[in-house]
Amino acid sequence: MFEAQALKKLFLIPVLCLFIQESFGQSFFEPADSLNKKRAIGVSAVNTSLWAGTIISLNYVWYQDFEKSKFHTFNDGHEWLQMDKVGHALTSWNFARVAGGLYEWSGVEHKKAALIGTAFSVGYMTTFEFLDAYNVDWGFSWYDIGANTAGSLLYFGQEYFWNDQKFKLKFSFHNSGLAQHRPNVLGSDFPSRTLKDYNGQTYWLSFNPISSFKTDSKIPKWINLSLGYSVNDQLIGDGGTYIIQQANGDQLTFEPYRQWFLSFDIDFEKIPVKSKALKVLFRTINIVKVPFPALELSRGKLKLNPLYF
Repeated sequence: MFEAQALKKLFLIPVLCLFIQESFGQSFFEPADSLNKKRAIGVSAVNTSLWAGTIISLNYVWYQDFEKSKFHTFNDGHEWLQMDKVGHALTSWNFARVAGGLYEWSGVEHKKAALIGTAFSVGYMTTFEFLDAYNVDWGFSWYDIGANTAGSLLYFGQEYFWNDQKFKLKFSFHNSGLAQHRPNVLGSDFPSRTLKDYNGQTYWLSFNPISSFKTDSKIPKWINLSLGYSVNDQLIGDGGTYIIQQANGDQLTFEPYRQWFLSFDIDFEKIPVKSKALKVLFRTINIVKVPFPALELSRGKLKLNPLYF
């Protein structure tokens, strides 16, 4: 299931690649003042191809290797201490944000573009649940649906009321050192560990609590606080203790626990630049949390990480 989730995230790349082209005689990076049918049709065609391509690719590359069953649900709300659900929310938020931004770039009215982006994200992510629903080992997860919907609505609500994403979801990763014990589950190299090792992943809610709501604040709008969530010592999905018997007779015991973080961050989209291309670049990389010192609360104790990735 980890590989399938990794493939899902990688299908975002073709959409992001649209941002580095020139189109229709005017700067590609300049949003249309009114509905540009060529752009809207192009965006819709890419989104449709993305959707169909995902289904076809996953069905033949991934799902065909597993035994099929009748449609059934699967309760996975307890697995991985909900790290995968936070990942679903971030992915859905980002899909909605990209799709909505592309339609607004095409000249679609702002709130309508946000609604279309939200609908695309919810529908697109739900596709995978139906694919899982016919697999013996997994099933249709209402917890995944809830996380997907929450991420999409986080985008839509902010666009509808503020015309701005004041609260952004971000991601960071470091090598936890635990993948070596279960490389088939947690990854055998850096790219696979980035997508599969929840112990090295951290999900962040990044925001500026003052400048975002106070126009005359002297605090730069691009300096954010960031609340993070992660887990550690989790080698199996159900959250139980995992014991490794070593050759010398010793045992390695891993008991999973949650980690909460408070850190700083940079909102690249709030940095004042004139270049449209640079603005697009900043928007693209803004999903990654910038390393900063971080205060960590875990197992009832506080500690300071001098530089946390």
